Amino acid sequence: MPYQSTIAPFAGFGLGLRRTHYEDFLETDVPVDFVEVISENYMIDGGRQLRILDQVREKHPVILHGVSMSIGSAGGLDKDHLAKLKRLGQRIDPLWVSDHLCWTRTSAHNSHDLLPMPLTEEALAAVCANIDHAQNELSRAMLFENPSSYLTFPEDEMSEWQFLSEMTRRTGCYLLLDVNNIYVSARNHGFSADEYLAGLPLDRVRQIHLAGHDPATAERPMIIDTHDRPVVDGVWDLYAKAIAMLPGPVATMIERDEDIPPLPELLAELDRARGIAEDALVPA
Repeated sequence: MPYQSTIAPFAGFGLGLRRTHYEDFLETDVPVDFVEVISENYMIDGGRQLRILDQVREKHPVILHGVSMSIGSAGGLDKDHLAKLKRLGQRIDPLWVSDHLCWTRTSAHNSHDLLPMPLTEEALAAVCANIDHAQNELSRAMLFENPSSYLTFPEDEMSEWQFLSEMTRRTGCYLLLDVNNIYVSARNHGFSADEYLAGLPLDRVRQIHLAGHDPATAERPMIIDTHDRPVVDGVWDLYAKAIAMLPGPVATMIERDEDIPPLPELLAELDRARGIAEDALVPA
């Protein structure tokens, strides 16, 4: 049975909270509607970093975004990880908690990378069982992000958007739509990004990520999702299409994880997202 808890839409534009900009958020009024943090960086018992998050939380709503729940693990979820995430959620009272459609670990090894899922019924059943476990343990519905990918499996039985659609139907979870990741995967695998968007249950989308990537080269024909540079025009165009298709408001975020620029540069990108969203919603 799908999880019964709902996540109300939240309209706003935000940034990832990174150490480089701690002082900006503590000492100034940063013009954002929310911040997003990497959950694992704050799943600790105390210390300066957690105190800073408490202070930022007094000013801005916070989203907890995880990178190592490993929702695709065949052996189930890590109990200690879930317990720490639950404690952090109780402390921060986030807008929502999200993670990725991927696997990161086996019983003996954590890759610390977002490894791709085979798009099979067997994998879907394992993912849904893990999502059911996580949502019941956390007592909340979650969001899951579509990953960037660089390979496919010969065993694949469905498209990624079909997998995501069935996942939300079975579990009641929601989607974090990473537009850059759709663009990267579409270019790498030769499918239509427009078809991907059209095939999703767009009423389950609550958040959008926008990021930059390393373009393909003659020596390396694949685009690599790096989150270390500005959003490219093709991703902005796809964002405009997504916003126009969505049935309701969503939270949009600029995501930068490496080569993080001064805050004004990220705020300028966020202003561009606001402008594109406003234009996309103007009736024709």
